[in-house]
Amino acid sequence: MEAASIAHVAHDDHHHGPPEANQSSRVDAQTLGMLLFIISELMLFGAFFTAYFFIRVVNDDPWPPGPEALPIPVAVVNTFVLLSSSLTMHWALHAARKNNRWAMKAGMITTMLLGATFLATQINEYIHLGFSPQTNAQGSVFYGLTGLHGFHVLIGLVLLAIVTVRVFRGHFSPEQHRGLEVPGIYWHFVDGMWIIVFTSLYVL
Repeated sequence: MEAASIAHVAHDDHHHGPPEANQSSRVDAQTLGMLLFIISELMLFGAFFTAYFFIRVVNDDPWPPGPEALPIPVAVVNTFVLLSSSLTMHWALHAARKNNRWAMKAGMITTMLLGATFLATQINEYIHLGFSPQTNAQGSVFYGLTGLHGFHVLIGLVLLAIVTVRVFRGHFSPEQHRGLEVPGIYWHFVDGMWIIVFTSLYVL
């Protein structure tokens, strides 16, 4: 009887603290959180696209917003710059899985440089456009959509900077690289969203 009591006490000692959280999803919490965040951002972009297509299709307002054509060649080059950053981001993640630290560092630095180049080119485009958000409703929508995307690029660059610092400090391994993979998902979302923004504003 005494032995059973001691065993029961030992069993209780083994379970000190709160129980482990129940995870009903097969997706880990960090990845699931990022995916839910992306879904909320898609709804935000959807509101801007609704206003854009209402102006162009329902109201049949003239496009582009200003007297001059949009700088499509510059936007095309900028699109390739941003899409290239997705490839370098994937390269960095692949390097983490292979424990190739040199490729991880090179991939992250290149991704950041490409993202910064895209953002700088976008700002330069704003400076030389012949209209502003106050010009008309079309101008407001154009700056709203491209500015919203540019803000997401800026957030992505901050995340990439944090990841890059961690890479240089020796973090991440083939077994533990979630901290690189999750920001990568966000960066791919930013790149994919730009394709939709570019096609809608510059091509259609």
